[in-house]
Amino acid sequence: MYFVETLAVEGLGNRSYLAGGATGAVAVDPPRDIERVLAAAARRGVRITHVAESHIHNDYVTGGLELARITGAAYLVPAGAQVSFVRVPVADGDTAVIDEGLALRAVATPGHTPHHTSYVLEDGGAPVAAFTGGSLLIGSVGRPDLVEPRLTEQLARAQHASARRLAQLPDEVRVLPTHGFGSFCSSSQAEGESTTIGEQRTANAALVKDVDTFVADLLSGLDDVPAYYTHMAPANAAGPAPVDLTAPRRAGAAEISARLAAGEWVVDLRNRVAFAEGHVAGAFNFEAEGQLATYLAWLIPWGRPVTLLADTPAQLAAAQRELVQVGIDHPAAAATGTPEQWVEDPARLRSFPRAGFPALAEARGNGDRPVVLDVRRDSERAAGHIEGSVHIPLHQLPRRLAEVPAGTVWVHCAGGMRAGIAASLLDAAGRDVVAVDDSFDNARANGLVTGA
Repeated sequence: MYFVETLAVEGLGNRSYLAGGATGAVAVDPPRDIERVLAAAARRGVRITHVAESHIHNDYVTGGLELARITGAAYLVPAGAQVSFVRVPVADGDTAVIDEGLALRAVATPGHTPHHTSYVLEDGGAPVAAFTGGSLLIGSVGRPDLVEPRLTEQLARAQHASARRLAQLPDEVRVLPTHGFGSFCSSSQAEGESTTIGEQRTANAALVKDVDTFVADLLSGLDDVPAYYTHMAPANAAGPAPVDLTAPRRAGAAEISARLAAGEWVVDLRNRVAFAEGHVAGAFNFEAEGQLATYLAWLIPWGRPVTLLADTPAQLAAAQRELVQVGIDHPAAAATGTPEQWVEDPARLRSFPRAGFPALAEARGNGDRPVVLDVRRDSERAAGHIEGSVHIPLHQLPRRLAEVPAGTVWVHCAGGMRAGIAASLLDAAGRDVVAVDDSFDNARANGLVTGA
């Protein structure tokens, strides 16, 4: 009897897996905080005999090398991946015995990367699950444009072929992708939490469209790539260092002020409601409960020291664990408590209002023409936008602040989280801002939306 345990990395929209039998197990695409994987194996009383990577990841730093070192497991990495460490190179058709009657078979599935490899779990010789990494996702596939622009169309065509190769597996085989649950490695966002080969045959774009239509649609729908992706694959190919989760040095109010004055980033992890009500002037708000790692790593100048401010030590520790996934390894300093404890002078505290789309509609109805800043991505704006709004995607805002017109800025996204980040950036730059903390559906309901 086999098992598969899913380990979600919510902030990145990824999943890792631990699969095995009575005594042995394999970890597939493990996260960098390998303690979770080790704990899962300990609960089940199994030894991790193999660690398998589907590809050299572009969106997070893997824990695979360290997990293999600690456990003594064989480290399976696609043979075509150029790496700087000792591993077991895996080619199409290679099989590893995980436990009695349980084996893992490699299937070459290029497309997300040229060397991408999926793994089919076989119980008693029968396929039962496919770990598809960034190949066949739920309703979609991994994006093909993260390696080299000149290879993008070629890899998109390879994705189509790879998905169809996986579709030859029996209907009941579970499809267990790494990406597609909010990850920017997915070409589009998955719908649903689980699926099978049979379900994907009738629902996945790669399996219902001819190759030319599929490629054209895939390439036209690709959005911007998070800037930090540039640093992930090289780190994974070189062999990531062991993770450092020791507590950062504690900073008092004077040190926080000095770090702000030095141009370092001070990041407030509290929820956006609390931040709007009161925060340290110059701090940026990236909610610990949001997509912290994705958006902080995307916006921060790479390598810039970061100081974290949190409600509690637990919130700080969780944020630190999430940030190491993307190579933000150790905060320069940290503080917990309340904004009043983080400043020497109460005059250094700031706040700004929050509002919904009905309030914006009312302001416009009163004859006001407030500056409206839309920080959604291009694809979101193409589906409809507020007439007269300025469009600067969130990830471009730090370098384009000067383009925001004068006056009080009402900033919105699709739900409120990104608007909160953008509002903090504007506030830190000395702008008067209103954070629109509301669903964009309410903008439509209040007659604010034009376009598609």
